[in-house]
Formats: sequence, structure tokens, C-alpha cells
Amino acid sequence: MDDKKIILICYYTKQNRYSFNALTGAIEINDELKNLQILFPNNKEDLISNITNTISSYEKVIVGFSFASNQLWDIWDTVVELRSKFGNKPLFFAGGPHPTGDPKGTLKMEFDACVLGEGEETFPNILTQIKESNDFRDNDGIAFIDEDENFVKKKVTPYIDLNDYPPFSVKYNKLGPIEITRGCPFLCYFCQTPYIFGTKSRHRNIESITKYVKISKEHGFNDIRFISPNGFLYGSLDNTLNLNLIDDLLSQIRNILGPKGRIFFGSFPSEVRPENVNNDVIDLIRKYANNDNLIIGAQSGSQEVLDKCHRGHTVEDIYNAVKCTINSGLQANVDFIFGLPNETEEDVQKTLKVIDDLTKLGARIHAHTFIPLPGTPFQYKKPTKLSKNLRKRISNLINQDLIYGDWRQQEKFGRRITNYFAKSKQNENI
Repeated sequence: MDDKKIILICYYTKQNRYSFNALTGAIEINDELKNLQILFPNNKEDLISNITNTISSYEKVIVGFSFASNQLWDIWDTVVELRSKFGNKPLFFAGGPHPTGDPKGTLKMEFDACVLGEGEETFPNILTQIKESNDFRDNDGIAFIDEDENFVKKKVTPYIDLNDYPPFSVKYNKLGPIEITRGCPFLCYFCQTPYIFGTKSRHRNIESITKYVKISKEHGFNDIRFISPNGFLYGSLDNTLNLNLIDDLLSQIRNILGPKGRIFFGSFPSEVRPENVNNDVIDLIRKYANNDNLIIGAQSGSQEVLDKCHRGHTVEDIYNAVKCTINSGLQANVDFIFGLPNETEEDVQKTLKVIDDLTKLGARIHAHTFIPLPGTPFQYKKPTKLSKNLRKRISNLINQDLIYGDWRQQEKFGRRITNYFAKSKQNENI
């Protein structure tokens, strides 16, 4: 089958665009797929229109979804609607954090297969197999339901070397932040990152990063942002700051961009851990970068809760990070998660005390509510109910513009997905 006879439609929404940027970058460098046409609808209406317009013209229409758990029911409703409208001719593939963590549940959403873990190697192989033989099941890194209604989960493909793949696609004009680190050595029990991407940090080297900075600049992107689970540990092999390498990276990027370009390091879409914030690394941010803030992952003001979450830093680290940040003239945006499992009222009071202290120093609080995520040790843990006193304190901070975030929506979603996982687990045990 000629690859002009297949077409890929990526459901390219705001929540998943970075994933598809990397995925289409991997497709772009695959010689077997050099003529592949890809469409990028960013809403359900355009998605339906794209399938309608291509389903009779191509032998195979492949529709890709990448999503996190907070998109579960929106994606589910969309796929059910598409199945009802188009039947089995389109092939629906799911990838991303939720399908990787819960492939069996995802397949019940009427997907043909789940791509597990990293997709840069797996998904182009799948597309090539469909092009050549109309089949995709003889491939590692996927899960599917076979002809006998059995759940089949193939072994996950090895972790990639970031230097072997582009961080985005030039051919398909999907440029964006540059992923500089993948994987995380800190096994936080609420976070999917180490359980999907491994506990060894893999860093894109400076040569590769600067290559794509130059490409970004050539295409009119003068703001350079980075994707990393912990920006300040770039290049580190032992979880300690490699200041010389960060200096080298940022100075080379600054030379490429010139004075008019802007560098954002340690801010959106990345964050930094509090124990890695000190005056030396902030001096590098002030010297080379343009961000006016750091996003600091604190998560709780109770040392007991931090330890139960396997967080790996102290409350004192949080204070030190915020003081260093604010004293340098940068805004400290500090993440906290309310409703973590087994959180007591005493833990809540400790967290509120820390929040009060930090806001008096000048920090802003980014409030989250705990959501159980598939594949993590806390998948089947219930969120702790937020007390009336806590809600009142949060509301007061909101009124003072000291706290922000979607914690209310996350609280509702946390309850819903808790019930979903509980029912799934019960059905597995029947």
C-alpha cells in the first residue's frame, strides 16, 4: 500500500499539542513516511469534518489521540460519537499518560490500540506497518484486544535518546518548546513521569538544543521555552546542579537569539524543585533568561505528607527556594496540592502556615487538588476531602490575589476518577 493511500489525523488540542509536535517530528525523519499527509484539527467539529472528507479517498484513515486523565471523559465521548458515525473504517489510536497508565480501560473506550510509553519509535513503526501490510499488531509498545476478545499488552519499547529525534516538526509546521530532559529520578507517588519515562534523566545535548533554537529563530520563533520535569537539573547525572553546563547552554542560546530574543528557563511549561534553587543558579537566570518568575514545586507544607508522597525534599527547602527567588527580583509561583491521600487536619494546618509565610514574603500560590493517576502508587488512593476551613482560607487568599489555579475543577474530577478506578479494580477482581 502506498503511503499516499493512508492519512493521519491528529486531534491537536491545546492540552496535547506538545506531544504531537514531538510525534510528528519523529514521523518527519522517517524515510518510509516522507509522503504521509497529516491533518491537525483542534476541535471536534473539524475532526469530524476531516474524517468525513478523507474516509472515501484513503484506504486507511488513522486518527490519533494523546491525552491525560483529566481529558478522559471528553475523549471517550468523542470516540464513541466517531464510532457511531463512521463505524470501523477509521483506526483510532490512543497515546499519552492516561492510555499508558490504563491501557485496558482505554481500549474499552472503543480505541483500536494504545501506544504505550514513548511514541517516537513505536508510532512511526505502526504507520509503516499499516502502509505495507494493513496490520499493526506485530509491534512492540502497544496494547489491543485480539480476535478472541483477549487483552494483549506487548512489551514497551526501550527509552529513546532525545538526541536522535527532533523536539518538534518543521515539515508539518508544529514548532514549540524544546524538550531538554525526559525521565525523573524522584519517585513521587502522585506523578506519572518516572513511571512512564523512567527514573534516569535523559538530557538532550547542547548541540541538539542549539540546532533547534536556530531552526526556531529561522521560523520566526524568538521566544524559546523548554520542557523538563525539573529545569535546574539539566545535564545532571547525580541529581546535583551542573551550573557550568547550564551556563554553557544559556550562553549559547543567548548568542544565537541576540538581545531581542527571549529565553524562559525554569518557568512554564517546566518547573523546578525547591532544593535545586539557590543564588548561583538564579544568577544564571538573571544573566541570560527573560522569565520574571520561577515555578517551584512544593506540593505540601507538611513534612509528614512530603515523606509519604516520596517527594524527596524538605519544608525548609521550600522556604529557602522562595526566599532566594524573591530576593533576586523574580516572582515565586509555588505549587501546592490539597487533598493528598491520608492528609490530616494537622497536615492541612501546617501547609496553610507555610502558605501564609510564603505569601507574606511575596509568593503566589498555584493551588491544585489531588487527582489519582493511572500507573502511580496513588492510583487507587482516595483524595482527602477538603474541609470547610480549608476552603474558606483558600477563598480568602483568592480574594487577595495570592492564590490561583483550577483546584475546584480538579476536586470534582478527582472524585469522579476515584470512582472510575474503584469500579475498574472491582471488575478486575470479579
